[in-house]
Amino acid sequence: MDLFGITRTNTNLLPFDGNVIYYGICMPLAEADYYLHALLNRIEWRNDESIIMGKKIITARKVAWYGDKSYAYTYSKTTKYALPFTGELLALKRLVEIKTGAEFNSCLLNLYHNGNEGMAWHSDAEKDLKKDAAIASLSFGAERKFAFKHKASKETVSLQLDHGSLLVMKDSTQSHWLHRLPPTTKVNKPRVNITFRSIDG
Repeated sequence: MDLFGITRTNTNLLPFDGNVIYYGICMPLAEADYYLHALLNRIEWRNDESIIMGKKIITARKVAWYGDKSYAYTYSKTTKYALPFTGELLALKRLVEIKTGAEFNSCLLNLYHNGNEGMAWHSDAEKDLKKDAAIASLSFGAERKFAFKHKASKETVSLQLDHGSLLVMKDSTQSHWLHRLPPTTKVNKPRVNITFRSIDG
């Protein structure tokens, strides 16, 4: 157990074909609460958009895209341009870089208002991202289940992401594994997720 009372695992959660490390809670509760409030109120949230079978879909889930340059990032056939990092995002980026030893130049934020909102199976393997680079995921707010599924074997691995916790996906994870945030009727509080990324540009 660490000083926050949470068991950390610095071992790979995946049995093969990738590398996922769960660092557990990486800041005191008061600090995590501060960031949750700041992110909910100071980020320029927008409803996410995607093109599915030629139709434009607007989600209840909200997103935001930030970076150290106005990077273009395309997924689900829509393109976003990064806003300048806020002070809070820069502080969190430094924290994540110190803990992981990786460097990041951008981040995608997702706001899930409650457990009815989730994310379907997918991998973060868009052409804009550096191949096999680390993706660091910070979670704030409601505790939610997060799951991985191997693209070939269909084997699954799941864990709970806690308020103020850090998860890192790296190496060949995106090539071989899908991940998702399943919806749940048991959660009625918001969750903010930040995935720090490396845009190849």
